Amino acid sequence: MCCDNREQLLDQLNPTFLFTWKGTRLKDEARYHSHDFIEMAFILSGHGKYKIADRLYDVSEGDIIILNPGQKHQALCTDPANPTTEFFVGLCDVRFPDFPENYLPLHLKDLTADPAEQSPILHTSGELRQKLFKICTAMSAENDICRCGRYIMLKSYLMQMLILLLRERSEPVRINTGCSFESTSKKYVVDQIVNYFEDHYSEKISLDQIAENMYLSPFYISRIFKSETGDTPIRHLINIRLEKAKELLENGFDGSIQEVAAEVGYDDVYHFSKLFKKRFGMPPSKIRRLL
Repeated sequence: MCCDNREQLLDQLNPTFLFTWKGTRLKDEARYHSHDFIEMAFILSGHGKYKIADRLYDVSEGDIIILNPGQKHQALCTDPANPTTEFFVGLCDVRFPDFPENYLPLHLKDLTADPAEQSPILHTSGELRQKLFKICTAMSAENDICRCGRYIMLKSYLMQMLILLLRERSEPVRINTGCSFESTSKKYVVDQIVNYFEDHYSEKISLDQIAENMYLSPFYISRIFKSETGDTPIRHLINIRLEKAKELLENGFDGSIQEVAAEVGYDDVYHFSKLFKKRFGMPPSKIRRLL
């Protein structure tokens, strides 16, 4: 599944949660049947078999069975000493591009292939399996106690489960570090930050806020800023503020030193004076006296 298809699938997610049920299968399911909704069965433990569309599939801990509407199935107990404990979720109202309404294509490795020729069983392991176990446990607990917002909580857990599975079926986007765009992109980010500092140095500026506005992490911004300029964003902002303060004093600004500090974004005049002296070798008041 490519990145574009993955994004399309995620954008379409707004399922209706129908039910959840957890149980241990000590005998074969009574009949070979189908539903008019989607059913997912997560094997929490044990071993068994599923008859689906006249084919038999082995299932064990960590497997997820995707049963779309009209898909005939029957759960079988093959090992009474180690029966399957299953967690079921029922849902409907899903619509994905290029698929029938209420069809969940999570089991498809190749979206262009015939779904009938692909296994309806997903095998999970590692971190994904642990996350799904936690979601199932949370859904069971929520389902057992009738609290305000219960349906929304259960639907939110269902959404988490679906997104995790959709991500697992997609190929991660790989960034070609040898591409020249990477360098251009870094320079663009740094230029944007520097321009913002130049325009807003007199205001309160948070690196976290800048990072949020640019959809980047503060750590990443600091790293690329240092790699491009040799300085940290905060140190660069301090230098801009101090240079602006020096310009104000040299140009005859007649306000107090506290007012000079406020003009360049500092509430603490003592902190401002300390930074100024460290930068220029003299306090701001001496700059004024030298004029």
